[in-house]
Amino acid sequence: MRKHVDFLVIGSGIAGLSFALKAASKGRVCIVTKGSAEETATKYAQGGIAAVTYNPDTYEKHIKDTLVAGDELNDEKIVRLTITEAPERVNELVDWGVEFDKTESGRYDLAREGGHSEFRVLHYKDQSGLEIERTLLRQARENPNIEILENHFTVDILTQHHLGMEVNRSTPDLNCFGAYVLDKVNNRIDTILAKVTLMATGGAGNVYATTTNPPIATGDGIAMVHRAKGIVEKMEFIQFHPTALYNPSEKPAFLITEALRGFGAILKDRKGAEFMHKYDSRLSLAPRDIVARAIDNELKISGDDHVYLDCRHLDKEELLSHFPGVFAKCLSVGIDISKDMIPVVPSAHYLCGGIKVDENGLSTIRNLYASGECSSTGLHGANRLASNSLLESLVFSHRAFVHASNKIKAISFNDDIPDWDAEGTVINEEMVLITQTIKELQAIMDSYVGIVRSNLRLQRAADRLAILRRETEDLYKRSVIIEKLCEVRNLITVAGQIIRMAQERKESRGLHFSIDYPKPSDKGVVYFDLGNEL
Repeated sequence: MRKHVDFLVIGSGIAGLSFALKAASKGRVCIVTKGSAEETATKYAQGGIAAVTYNPDTYEKHIKDTLVAGDELNDEKIVRLTITEAPERVNELVDWGVEFDKTESGRYDLAREGGHSEFRVLHYKDQSGLEIERTLLRQARENPNIEILENHFTVDILTQHHLGMEVNRSTPDLNCFGAYVLDKVNNRIDTILAKVTLMATGGAGNVYATTTNPPIATGDGIAMVHRAKGIVEKMEFIQFHPTALYNPSEKPAFLITEALRGFGAILKDRKGAEFMHKYDSRLSLAPRDIVARAIDNELKISGDDHVYLDCRHLDKEELLSHFPGVFAKCLSVGIDISKDMIPVVPSAHYLCGGIKVDENGLSTIRNLYASGECSSTGLHGANRLASNSLLESLVFSHRAFVHASNKIKAISFNDDIPDWDAEGTVINEEMVLITQTIKELQAIMDSYVGIVRSNLRLQRAADRLAILRRETEDLYKRSVIIEKLCEVRNLITVAGQIIRMAQERKESRGLHFSIDYPKPSDKGVVYFDLGNEL
């Protein structure tokens, strides 16, 4: 099947939906999502959206907090424009129907999270992402100019390569003409031609065995753009959320929101002793990279499986009012957070790099935009400040809409693109080849490319990944396309970029910490490591 649309949106989280709702005023919009439309990373976001709202907070404070958290590797121009445009984008969410918590006086009940110098996080209980996702999705479903294709997996974006032209990362005027999309219900590859394409596919947390990301987060958009010869950057900066609920049998890992620490919860070891004073003067409210590394170090020293988050000293009524989701989840596994400490462990959470885009969300491929976690805007630098991610999605989806809508009338469809050719492929009946590859990949990344790295570990990861890549590419060329095979191929592509960029960074910076490049600012802490024994 061939389809023509003005705007193709790949992904149905906050980035894709906010863009689509605006683009629908300028033309036909098709949203492609590989599962159900509501199953996105946005849905699982607990914290909220950081935005300057009341005094004594200021733009300059938020800008400084973002730069400090990002270890000054941020693009300050991007940081400034994102934060100053935040209030207007938040007001749009409210106009769409999103409800943020308010105090009895009618003011927004702002939360504070790690790395923030003020209370500035707008939230809906501890289910902010769910509130945003269901509100925007409801608006999208009611819009007659928006078509949502659920259970459709995007295989590749279309460029001159599909016209027989040899392309590389230096090819001038490389264009995106749409995408090949697998209709999983009818088991066919459709060709969707588009004037403008927005990549909003989220992150790649499932490159690791333990992640707070939903199963759909397999780096699809980033891998597609990399294969299409677009530029991908800063992939070495993987944020591990310090406090996922320790419950090894559960996937994805349940996130214990950082707002809980902002509310006063304290990190402790199994003996009930605080430990963050050894690592940072901001204690449990230090930025995520510092807290995750501190917990990782404490676990390596003690040999324990987890540390604890202690809420027992907090007012029970307020605790349950602000964090009903965390309370209910913990209670379901036998933990009463008002009486028991919560076992927590770091878990792969957010990718700070991705598809390189400019201030308008435009990638290095013409007519291809990217927004949300799959993009690299320059906002986060070497480490994302808590609750800046949903904000980034709103700001850059808006900017992408404005930029694209101003030129869409001058863009034509390319009907020379051929339909998908599956000749010579066969149905692969050995799923074990795929499932075992995923297990091996995640083991490699967990062991060698985690919170603490070394040159030796990274080289081992690269060597072992090369074998998996060879085997998977051979299987892909011979097999009829199925989603799982595409996902494992994408995960391997993303893992390769993480490893390569980690090897190229000859310093410890933000989320990339190597024992071979110690930082003078680490307060004399010696990080325990098994690198020489691996």
